[in-house]
Amino acid sequence: MSAKQTKTIRWGMIGCGAVTEIKSGPAFQLAENSELTAVMCRRLDKAGDYAQRHQIPFYTDDTEKLLSREDLDAVYIATPPDSHAYYTQLAAQYGKAIYVEKPMARTFAECKAMLAVTEKAGLPLYVAYYRRALPRFLKIKEILDAGRIGSPRIVTIQLYRPPFPADLEGKANWRTDPKIAGCGYFCDLAVHTLDILQWLLGKIQSVESAIANQLKIYTAEDTVSARFTFPNDVHATGIWNFTAYSAFDQNEIIGDKGKICFSTFGDSPIELHASDKVETFSIANPRHIQLPFIQKMVNALLEKEPFAPNGKSAAHTNWLLDQIIHPQK
Repeated sequence: MSAKQTKTIRWGMIGCGAVTEIKSGPAFQLAENSELTAVMCRRLDKAGDYAQRHQIPFYTDDTEKLLSREDLDAVYIATPPDSHAYYTQLAAQYGKAIYVEKPMARTFAECKAMLAVTEKAGLPLYVAYYRRALPRFLKIKEILDAGRIGSPRIVTIQLYRPPFPADLEGKANWRTDPKIAGCGYFCDLAVHTLDILQWLLGKIQSVESAIANQLKIYTAEDTVSARFTFPNDVHATGIWNFTAYSAFDQNEIIGDKGKICFSTFGDSPIELHASDKVETFSIANPRHIQLPFIQKMVNALLEKEPFAPNGKSAAHTNWLLDQIIHPQK
C-alpha cells in the first residue's frame, strides 16, 4: 500500500546515536501523518534498546532487512558521514525517499554520487539542514525579505568553543577523525551556518581560507578562518575556533540601512538594528529541533505542500568544505 493511500509516511531509521534521542527520532512520531516503524543499528542490542524506549515495532542489525520492508516509505540515515553515500545508494535501490544527516557526506565527490543515484531512481534526497524550517530563522528571512536592513553588504561569522573534556582526555571521537567526518568540528557545526546564510543570501560564489591545529589534541583542524563572496558582491568573513576559553556564537548581516544579529545555535534573541533603534525577537527552538523540517518533508511526500529536496544545495555546502579545508587540492 502506498503512502498516498495510507496518508502516512512510514519511516525506517539507520543508526540510533545521540542525535536521534531528542533532536530527530521522536519528531518522526510527533509529526502529523508520520510514523517511525523500524530502526537498524549494527549492534542488535543497541537497536533493541532504542526500539523499546521509543516504542518502535521493528528493529534489526541488517540494513537490507530494514530497507526491504514494504511498509517503509522513507529512510532516515543517522550515521556518521563516512557511510552516508553507501546507505543512500542502498536505500535508492529499494526505492525509498531519503533523509540524511548533515553534513551530506565527507566530500563533494560523495555528494555528487548520492545525487546521481537518487536522481536516476527519481527519489527525493533531503539533508538535515533543519534550521531552514525553524521559526527563528523564518523570522530572520522575513526581516531580510522586507528590506528592514536595506541591501546586505557585509556578513560576519564567529563561533568559538572551549575544548571538550573528552578530547582533552584523548578519548576516541568520530567528529574529530577526518576519515569518518571529513574534517573536525568545523564539518559538524559550521555547515549549519554556511547552509542558513546561503538560504538567506544566495549561493556562496568564492572562498579563501586558512586552517590550523592549534592545540594538537586530535588530528583534525581546530581553527578555521575564511572569506566568502555571496551574490551581489556581499562580502563575508568567518572564524571558527574550538580551543577558546569560552563559548561565543554570533552572526551579523550588515546592510546599508541596518543590521541583524543572531546565533546559529541556541535561541538567544534576534537583534534588529535599524531606524536608530534596536528591536529584539525572542523565539525559542522546539525541544525536538528537527520537527518543523520533518513535518515539511512529510507534507511534501504526501503532496500536501511544496518543499523541494535540498540535496543540491547541501552538496554545494560540501563543495565549500572541500575548498576551505583542502584549498590546495
